Amino acid sequence: MKKTENTPPATQVEKTEKLQKVLARSGLGSRREMEAVIEAGLVSVNGKTATLGDRIQASDRVMVRGRPVATPSEEDLPRRIIMYNKPEGELVTRKDPEGRRTVFDHLPRLKGERWVAIGRLDINTSGLLLFTNDGELANRLMHPSHQIEREYAVRVMGEVTDEMLQAMQQGVMLEDGLASFSAIQRVGGEGINTWYHVVITEGRNREVRRLWESQGVTVSRLKRVRYGSIFLDKRTKVGEWIELTQAEADELSALAGMESKSSAPAPAPRKGFKTRKPVHAIGRRRK
Repeated sequence: MKKTENTPPATQVEKTEKLQKVLARSGLGSRREMEAVIEAGLVSVNGKTATLGDRIQASDRVMVRGRPVATPSEEDLPRRIIMYNKPEGELVTRKDPEGRRTVFDHLPRLKGERWVAIGRLDINTSGLLLFTNDGELANRLMHPSHQIEREYAVRVMGEVTDEMLQAMQQGVMLEDGLASFSAIQRVGGEGINTWYHVVITEGRNREVRRLWESQGVTVSRLKRVRYGSIFLDKRTKVGEWIELTQAEADELSALAGMESKSSAPAPAPRKGFKTRKPVHAIGRRRK
């Protein structure tokens, strides 16, 4: 139809997105965490209490716990990812009632955003932790459907037989369901100082320890050395962090089924604890 002077302009429909996805992208937490906040009635859109499943557009006014929240578009927000070498004794939580150290005490500050942990490690587990300002990326990398590999170095106390290794790869019924290692490799030591590398593709609570304990042996040391395509390496000493390169960030994005995106300029790494040498991993390292 030919447009005339009397023909009104076409109405431009604003793009809408799920509320929890937008809040996650704003750096307030993972998508699952934001779903919980919405369900608790702590989020409002244009003055009305939001419900799970609501969709919003860029012009909507969003508040969380009574405070206004910026809702940048995906194009406006750089995707930043940092790698942190966690020491034993630190908690993966923002605040601890007992005043113990947390991993967030050592991370660089973000203006108007916050770091979201990609997975967790318990207080007695050390090694690789990834953080991002992109909650959607964090959610995808943690979700079981994406089958992202996590690799751990494990020091085991007790005799380990071939039958035990086979059982842990075939699957062991734990209290929260069937669990297994997709790969196990002995890497050295003997007696009470025997080291293995194991790979899992989900992040259930203490899953690595519980699998070994199901075989009657004890894990005396546990360290994560790889998450997806990212290896813990000599760039980060214990208690230090470093921003991932654009190529590394693109690899992780691809694993999560997301398009690559430019990241912000990297700040200087923050130093902390004494150096410990990283252990080798089962997966292949990039040259």
